[in-house]
Amino acid sequence: MTTLATARTDITPAPMAMGGYTSPTPRMATGTYSPLYARVTVLRDPAPRAIVTLDVGTLPAAWSAALLARLVALTTWTSSDIVLLGTHTHNAPMSPSDPDPWITYGATDLTACTAYWTALADEVVELVTTALGGPQTAVTLDYQATSQSWSASRTQPATYTETTVPVLVARRTNGIPAAVLFGYGCHPVTAGSQTLFDGDYPSGACAVVEAAIPECHAQFIPGPAGDQDPTYVPRGWANRNILSARLGNEVVKTASVAGRALTGAITTARSSVNLALQASDLVGLRAGYASRLTNPAFAAYPLYLRHAQWAIDRIDAGSPPTTITLPIQMWRLGSPILRLLFLGGEPVSGFGLWVRNHYGGTSGIVLVGYATDTQCYVVGDTFFPPYDSNGSYEGGWNSYDPALAGESMCAYAHVGHFRYSPDPLAAEPVLLAALTAALA
Repeated sequence: MTTLATARTDITPAPMAMGGYTSPTPRMATGTYSPLYARVTVLRDPAPRAIVTLDVGTLPAAWSAALLARLVALTTWTSSDIVLLGTHTHNAPMSPSDPDPWITYGATDLTACTAYWTALADEVVELVTTALGGPQTAVTLDYQATSQSWSASRTQPATYTETTVPVLVARRTNGIPAAVLFGYGCHPVTAGSQTLFDGDYPSGACAVVEAAIPECHAQFIPGPAGDQDPTYVPRGWANRNILSARLGNEVVKTASVAGRALTGAITTARSSVNLALQASDLVGLRAGYASRLTNPAFAAYPLYLRHAQWAIDRIDAGSPPTTITLPIQMWRLGSPILRLLFLGGEPVSGFGLWVRNHYGGTSGIVLVGYATDTQCYVVGDTFFPPYDSNGSYEGGWNSYDPALAGESMCAYAHVGHFRYSPDPLAAEPVLLAALTAALA
């Protein structure tokens, strides 16, 4: 028998510096449009497994590792039984790292930021403790996928368009959903840059589901959204509400009829893969960043200038990291198997397409991004020459000095961008090999 316990708590802080959009100086919140929440779903069969979702922009790596260790100590389970997710809303509190607050926002005083994230870790531990010790509801699990069409590639050349909306339902014995976990592959930027805290469309859609289904817990699991933006403009509260309603109502309609039954034990596994950066020549990189500081092409871009000085300082202080460790988690539910593949960072849509093409389509696998921690965009060869010769935010490079880190790799504080084919350490084939091993 499978049982369910859920909980949520308000994690909205008092006005403080916000994250989500690069800026010369920190963007300060003035209030709240809708509460930010931490949510948890605990499934037992009879061993417990938990999915924790936070309405935050990114999950800092060191913070997540420390939190995970505390959660593992709560009961008899392992780290693979606990999933940490960020919804990636862009109107949430600034992160103390990942992306780097000084490089990305020019932030120098992290007092309020550090205090918020310290308290947030305590709140998450309390939340999971509550769910572990709370009442359990007997449920059956079922799964199906529906679609939405307001996300599209934001890159040039264009990549793919995410349409899949996975809907996983924990249903009471009377057939009414007790919990609905759903997702979509689109950047949560429908509201645009605001000075009010807000969970964007993931939070809005959860509110729609919970309003429509009595005593139902709704939780958003982000898809491969790295290169996906909403097609509706202008961004603002009106479109945020429209798209929240579209997604939420579609999920409600889909959950009203049971999908494919998932019976049998849940199994979990955790692994990781090291992805190499194009950063072997530190002497050459240092010279390149020193040149960037005086290059007029970057004079109007504080992100680049702050990153260049940071990179020089890191290189001078010793050999900086030249790889990124990307976490991979796998949950297998039911028979025939539904795979939930949880990937760290901001995976782009091509990886969602690849796993669906190789592991049973939308009915067989769900790729979930922004899991465990968020240290970078996760991209493949199509974001580099010869496919893309213009540079890209997601790929983390620019055409002025393509050997250096650029765009997102500046914000995420890395000394180089990923290697790409035909380099034998290219990120895409190394990652695909790791995913193949995890999915076996």
